[in-house]
Amino acid sequence: MANKRELLRFLDQRVFNPILKASGSHYRDGDRKKLEDVQDRTRSEKDRFHHYHSAREIIDNYKSDLHSDTAKRVNSELRRLRLPTLPSVKDEFLRAAGDRQ
Repeated sequence: MANKRELLRFLDQRVFNPILKASGSHYRDGDRKKLEDVQDRTRSEKDRFHHYHSAREIIDNYKSDLHSDTAKRVNSELRRLRLPTLPSVKDEFLRAAGDRQ
């Protein structure tokens, strides 16, 4: 199983940082506001993951987030803005984590 640092690096590089670094200049006015909203939510999500104490806690919460109603709404917005989502890297993340489910 990957360690906590490896899992966080994976999520930061593949999901969190691309969202946080997205430029509003690439979007129309209405979408800029939505981008700001998903970036705020992503900052909170990234912070939450970075405060988990173990790799197991990261994996368990990652899986939980895949089925959360709130996450589904945010993921829908992210897809519309053509940004990565946690579900978009699910197989790769679980493989890296050494988790088969």
